[in-house]
Amino acid sequence: MLFINTRPADRACALSQALRQQAWSVIELPLLELQACPWSDALAQLYQQLLQAQRIVVVSPTAVHIGMEYLAQSGIHLDQLQHLQWIAVGEKTAQVLAEYGISSAVPEVETSEGMLELPLLKSLAAGSCIAFWRGEGGRQFMMDSLQQAGMQILNFILYQRQCPAASIQQMPALLPQLQQHWDYWMLISSEASWLNWLRLSQAQKELLNRGRYLVLGDRLEALLMDYQQQHHTRFQLIKLTNLKTETILQQIELKSGHA
Repeated sequence: MLFINTRPADRACALSQALRQQAWSVIELPLLELQACPWSDALAQLYQQLLQAQRIVVVSPTAVHIGMEYLAQSGIHLDQLQHLQWIAVGEKTAQVLAEYGISSAVPEVETSEGMLELPLLKSLAAGSCIAFWRGEGGRQFMMDSLQQAGMQILNFILYQRQCPAASIQQMPALLPQLQQHWDYWMLISSEASWLNWLRLSQAQKELLNRGRYLVLGDRLEALLMDYQQQHHTRFQLIKLTNLKTETILQQIELKSGHA
């Protein structure tokens, strides 16, 4: 059985190791890499406005690290933000925030929809100020939903997301391996990851149809279902509620019977 682990290199290890212990063949093919945006006057102004925010949503461990680095550069200290309530997109992000002494709320379903259901957000009155520490193109649906509900958004774009050059270079050698398998499993954690996979695979229908895609959340599942209908593909979809290794292994075992 072949599994393509598309998580960034620093987050792929636990899942890859667990799968290999169960005799899976694992190929690590990161579909996204994150590059910090340079410090700018626009970011400096946003950090000054952070003092007026009620909530701050942090979308990834990378957003924590870059956000904290630039917080120090702005001259603002964490103790000036004690009035803020922090929201992390998932457990990994919450763990990194905890390293800075910050307690955060985490949704049961680690998606934008899951975060929108958090009481910390649902209880806010219109006109409240919410800051987002995020990457370019990330969590747009969530921000749009909150703006439509009358919230003021502070949009911190802290990093850019791109397909790693190493993965692009890896594809010519990977394609023959994929063609030797009747099917393969792949983790798709974001729309950007899916779009990068389509580019890398050149959207070859036969190759896509061999995939069993573990996708994070309802919206991403709907996106891939829409692609199936438009392009007449028949790959398998398995929805995840989070990216924990044990959750992924449970879903694989449930759908394949592979222990």
